[in-house]
Amino acid sequence: MGEGEACWRRWRPILDFGLQVLDFRLCFVGMPSVYIKTYGCQMNERDSEAVAAQLVAKGYTLAAGEATADVILLNTCSVRDLAEQKALRKMENVVAETRRSRPNVVFGFLGCMAQSRGRELIDRLPDVDLVLGTQKFHRAAEYLDDILARRRDKVVDIAVEEKSEATIREHLLDGNGQKSVTAFVSIMQGCNQYCTFCIVPYTRGEERSRTIPEIVSECRELIERGVKEITLLGQIVTSYGKRDLPPKEGKSAFVQLLEAIHEIEGLERIRFTSPHPKGYGDDLVEAYGRLPKLVESAHIPVQSGSDRVLKLMHRGYTRARYLGIIERLRRVKPNLGVSTDFIVGFPGENEEDFEQTLSLAREVEFDQAFIFKYSPRRDTPAAEMPGQVPQEVKEDRNQRLLQLINEVGRRHHEQLVGRQMQILVEGQSKRNPARMMGRTRCNKIVVFEGAERHRGQLLELKISRAGAFTLYGDPAILND
Repeated sequence: MGEGEACWRRWRPILDFGLQVLDFRLCFVGMPSVYIKTYGCQMNERDSEAVAAQLVAKGYTLAAGEATADVILLNTCSVRDLAEQKALRKMENVVAETRRSRPNVVFGFLGCMAQSRGRELIDRLPDVDLVLGTQKFHRAAEYLDDILARRRDKVVDIAVEEKSEATIREHLLDGNGQKSVTAFVSIMQGCNQYCTFCIVPYTRGEERSRTIPEIVSECRELIERGVKEITLLGQIVTSYGKRDLPPKEGKSAFVQLLEAIHEIEGLERIRFTSPHPKGYGDDLVEAYGRLPKLVESAHIPVQSGSDRVLKLMHRGYTRARYLGIIERLRRVKPNLGVSTDFIVGFPGENEEDFEQTLSLAREVEFDQAFIFKYSPRRDTPAAEMPGQVPQEVKEDRNQRLLQLINEVGRRHHEQLVGRQMQILVEGQSKRNPARMMGRTRCNKIVVFEGAERHRGQLLELKISRAGAFTLYGDPAILND
């Protein structure tokens, strides 16, 4: 080998990398911009926020929409087939509209559908560059850098990664130059419940919890940045730490965590979602009466009012046990706001089963409920069960239950007119930016004639009128 050839071999990788970087920079003015569209639950929203924060920290900018973005990511949901189909159609449309005029745009799927389908997504949509599973969100910046610099072609990573539950901790708290008052904190990943209708244990893996010091540290940082209210997130949030932290003085790991967060100075409110009825032991019920920062609000999924259907679902509780939890909570907090999840049209559900669901809804009088028409998910036991309910029956039951829930919710709202209630002001009303909005401790939205200076304040307002899902406060008693 001659000296010139040896020199060329030594320097060629460096020159190639330099040309890749130059090509990368020529493709984009400054650092590339990214747009993330999120489907599904609050945990997906939190994951998207963490990915966005990681990318911003690397120098990326956030695009207002896919039309101006250099990177387009869809964070997907697999809980229902409809959510998957929406994400697939969205990607097909975005690719078709973008590829011809902007060939350098990078497309990616993140989250639950990415975890479930993996390389199948690239086989179906060859223009997709990145498929990132639920334990790999923290790798997004690394992989996008490689794809944009053409060091990699396609990336599919859905492997299990130890300690991934501790990687979702970055936050974007400044939107349009305005500080966020509330924040979500992920305390665990995965689920061990294996409800027969649910794909989550297969897309999120087994339960893995962060440590209390890690979570408290993240919460402290948020409070220092102006956050007043924190919502703790987990697939089954009340299962936090079951494998890692033994009960202490009769308190579960989750209640121990609540107590630790409650001690943070400057924090005003604590919420959590989504729990499981089996997590409502005496220690948690008692915590509602003992911890002032734990708000009078509980979202407790019931799914069905029929014991027969609950057993088919593998939910692990009965109707009577669920009603007992609600009774004990309301004994401790009479003004507790209660919301839930329902599934209608589960395989084998007959009219009598559904009537039991309606009667439970009447008995509990939920303030709000999220109602889902059963959707078969592949590789779940319910998808193979006999007695699959026709779509038109699901639609009918959905409408009947929704009508009942809305009637009860409207009546609850009207009963609050004339009362004085405390709200935490979160910012401008989404529907009318000229007004401000806040949330009561029992999770009711209140709109009022305020100003930006009220953001982050706890205010006492008199409720002057009620809409279908919104309350309106009297500005006459604003505490300026």
